[in-house]
Amino acid sequence: MTISITKKLVGISAAAGLIVALAGCGSAPDSSTSGSAAAGGAVDGFKPCLVSDAGGWNDKSFNESAKIGMDKAVAELGVKALEFESKTDTDYAPNMQQSIAEGCTFVVAVGFKLAAATVEAAKANPNLSFAIIDDIADTDRDGKTDAPNIKPLVFNTAEAAYLGGYAAAAWSAQAGVNKVGTFGGMQIPSVAVFMDGYEQGVKKYNQDKSANVQLFGWDSASQKGSFTGGFDANDTAKQTAQGVLDQGVDVILPVGGPIYQSAAAAIADSGKNTMMIGVDSDLAVADPSVAGVTLVSIMKAIDVAVYDSTMSAAKGTFDATPYVGTLKNEGVKLSSFHDFASKLPAGLTDELKKLQDEIVAGTITVESKNSPAGS
Repeated sequence: MTISITKKLVGISAAAGLIVALAGCGSAPDSSTSGSAAAGGAVDGFKPCLVSDAGGWNDKSFNESAKIGMDKAVAELGVKALEFESKTDTDYAPNMQQSIAEGCTFVVAVGFKLAAATVEAAKANPNLSFAIIDDIADTDRDGKTDAPNIKPLVFNTAEAAYLGGYAAAAWSAQAGVNKVGTFGGMQIPSVAVFMDGYEQGVKKYNQDKSANVQLFGWDSASQKGSFTGGFDANDTAKQTAQGVLDQGVDVILPVGGPIYQSAAAAIADSGKNTMMIGVDSDLAVADPSVAGVTLVSIMKAIDVAVYDSTMSAAKGTFDATPYVGTLKNEGVKLSSFHDFASKLPAGLTDELKKLQDEIVAGTITVESKNSPAGS
């Protein structure tokens, strides 16, 4: 079952019966160009563009979700978008430059790796509008977005990961294993924030149930854990997953787009009934090939954030104030448990609903030094 009430369905998330329209955290002066309305309500000359990171459009994660949001917006607006797929990290700056050269007026960069290229392009083109996913575009580390025409689209996934950690602990305790794990791609805030929340959810379960479920692969206090060093589904990622599985865990959270594929391969090789938790999108829906080992997913409404920011820019109401997705505005959430719903510990979904309500109300605070500012 889902944990929150659906208000608007978009993209991958629609298949899970989740995801709503997102509201920004505040208002900022309009930095977009103005003009007469074109087809679909877009201002004249509006040309949206999307630049992926090296994971590509079929990563079953944040790139694909961003593309779904952009594609939905342009279909409604009746305009065409240019989409630049990066194959390697060296493609970011050239793809960003190409988007400007081809007349893009609103550019969405997918992922923190594009921060430098986005900041450079935004400063050189102050009359254009930009958005970036999972980063505040603060390359000079002064705590502020480096250009007034960049809108950060960030997510406090620690809140949803808290629910995921509680669910993982409950599943493992029911099986009598009492061991769960996690590993990540690169150790950056948008990855570690999942792991922080996950750990706190496990601790909450132990506290509530007088249990002793252990977590392997991450320690919030020291900010140390298991990482692959990148986001590619390769031998390194599989070996990292295997290292966590070797601790005897029966639930594992791989945080970093395509590295879930390596976790699934390691699970298959083990021959054990280990479960996996997806991130960003509803993984059981996005990639049915792993539905049989995906207990639940910790989701970010990237598709909705891209859709909403594109529609605002198209209508001449671009707002550069950072958007922060939370449980309260349904920018983050837990997916359905799908086929595993009937196999959950008795009362678990009610417990998760209660925890979510308490987080939204502020009764429970999920602490993470990796949470985006303003959440």
